[in-house]
Amino acid sequence: MGDSAGIGPEITAKAWKARDLHSLACFFAVGDPRAVRQVWDGPVVPIRSPDEAEAAFDEGLPVLSVGAGGAVTPGTPDVEGARAALESLELATGLTRSGAASGLVTGPVSKAQLYAIGFTHPGQTEFVAERCGVSGDNAVMMLAGPTLRVVPITIHVPLAEVPGLLSQELILAKARVTARGLLRNFGIERPRLAFAGLNPHAGEGGALGREEIEILAPAIAQLRAEGIDAVGPFAADTMFHARARAGYDVALCPYHDQALVPIKTLHFDDGVNTTLGLPIVRTSPDHGTAFGIAGRDEANPGAMIAAIRMAAQQAARRADNAAAGAA
Repeated sequence: MGDSAGIGPEITAKAWKARDLHSLACFFAVGDPRAVRQVWDGPVVPIRSPDEAEAAFDEGLPVLSVGAGGAVTPGTPDVEGARAALESLELATGLTRSGAASGLVTGPVSKAQLYAIGFTHPGQTEFVAERCGVSGDNAVMMLAGPTLRVVPITIHVPLAEVPGLLSQELILAKARVTARGLLRNFGIERPRLAFAGLNPHAGEGGALGREEIEILAPAIAQLRAEGIDAVGPFAADTMFHARARAGYDVALCPYHDQALVPIKTLHFDDGVNTTLGLPIVRTSPDHGTAFGIAGRDEANPGAMIAAIRMAAQQAARRADNAAAGAA
């Protein structure tokens, strides 16, 4: 459920309430059940293991309890809530890795609170990847909505550091994982990858920067030589209108905001963060803890609903692929 003081408990409960409307697969929450009861008066069913979730699902939101420290106050984050969030994440990741759950959906956390208790990863994506034995270069954060998918090639780093971090090797690693992930998790047989340039107007032929000429273009040529449908680099300001989006399956962007501004503009309430390149399915609502509205019954559960649905779809597709391979 993420941070107990954020909107994670509320949107998780609201997703359960809307389970029939959105035909959601059975899911259970991992976290402090008191956090749910603070923000929702609906039924909560404590469970001791994932095996009990299906029987409980029609009665109420199944919750596998983690964290029973101090009081939970919506909108007021503290280190106890961060410890509960980290313990929940650790447990839920382990359950998914063991096959006790078919997918992992991570609620929003406060990085500042996690850092205060010694969390050393840039975010949940990197933590889950490490627990799965996957290096950072082989785990790709993709943000997905109904009309757009984006991958930031560099993520949580200062903008001034991006040109120095951008390399052909990094681009190739992210693109290969993305292409495999779109096939494995989304069933896209020949994914179309479009690359945004780093500089305005994609460098304007070198007049506004040479990263497009010296780094991006050679990497794209290598991808095409490997049989991956890769095009670009394009000027980012013309890549995200409707006609342009129809021409690719995913846009890969050199820096964080270049990818996240368009996805959050188009799909703020139903965007999903999914991690490609993992041995497990992992998704997350594409928004933060929203401490300012926690406990006010104002949180929109759309992104959580979309994240649960996408996790179930990816898990089902992987299961079908495994069955076909075994046959």
